[in-house]
Amino acid sequence: MSKQWTAAVVGGGMGGKLSLNALAASERFALTAACDLRAEVREALSASYPGITVFASHEEMLAQCPTEVVCVSTYPSSHEEVALAALESGVSGILVEKPLGHTFESGRRILAAIAAKQIPVAVPHGLLAKATPLEIIRRVQDNEIGRLVLIEIQCNGWDILNAGIHWLHFCRMLTPGDAPRSVHAAIDASTRTYRDGLQVETAAITSIVHASGLRVVLHTGDEIPVNVPSKSFVFRLIGERGVIEFWGWENGYLLKGEKATPQELAITGHRRHLENLADQMDGIAPLDDTIARASLSALEICEAAYLSGEYRVQVTLPLAGFLPPDPFTDWQPGQPYSGTNGGRDGRAFG
Repeated sequence: MSKQWTAAVVGGGMGGKLSLNALAASERFALTAACDLRAEVREALSASYPGITVFASHEEMLAQCPTEVVCVSTYPSSHEEVALAALESGVSGILVEKPLGHTFESGRRILAAIAAKQIPVAVPHGLLAKATPLEIIRRVQDNEIGRLVLIEIQCNGWDILNAGIHWLHFCRMLTPGDAPRSVHAAIDASTRTYRDGLQVETAAITSIVHASGLRVVLHTGDEIPVNVPSKSFVFRLIGERGVIEFWGWENGYLLKGEKATPQELAITGHRRHLENLADQMDGIAPLDDTIARASLSALEICEAAYLSGEYRVQVTLPLAGFLPPDPFTDWQPGQPYSGTNGGRDGRAFG
């Protein structure tokens, strides 16, 4: 059997429990420690995972109980601090939940620091550990529906960052060589909705244009009508020779109108991602940060979408080149043109 790697989890919330359960279920790992700021969560962790040592802070845990793998499952704004501390403790592998950071730049710094240590990284994503979406990725990349021209995503009850980043991450895995070039979003925030500690939109439409001309159109919000009965999510992948439709986490999809239902994988979810991490630490598989880099790209798109909505502009990528425009004060689309204060004649564009 391969080496059993000691592991710890920072954060006892939903993401942390996914890692804790996966580590406890896998023979590849010895779950050793966990930490959370909340006393009631620490008490629950001790009861649920007998034998682990529980701490109130990641600093205390890393100093007193260093492990070979650390899973960072805290709020995004703390990911960078915790991940860098874990790297300095000498880990052999690291898992960081998505979004990698609270900003694209923070996520970029995290991946750069991991790359400098030359250790593997996992950024878990349920769609990348299930049979249906993995089979769809293969069939698209095998050109079974021809060149992709449009991806439409309808997502009810969620927002650009908390769910949209998963969908956009999946899109980046579909077409890894096709770089996104611009993002344009219309965002309504009138209901002052918050979710998972973040201010989010009431409704939004986000359009992403790729170098090939591929368009991705993402509909998100509190009450988005999904035009497939009984579904909360729908994906349509439109190629030049056919369409694939699937429904988020559900098993099964339509290819050119025909239903396909692949057999589910024996190991899914966080455990699959963590065991892939173990394969890389054991030298069974080469270092591969493809999923992590795609996740970072999805984070860049999400940040660009919110900037686009805030400033009412199309945001070009890479995001490092974005400069906020001067505020618009006298230009309202749909109103008569006064003939003054500049502007450009759209009839002259050919």
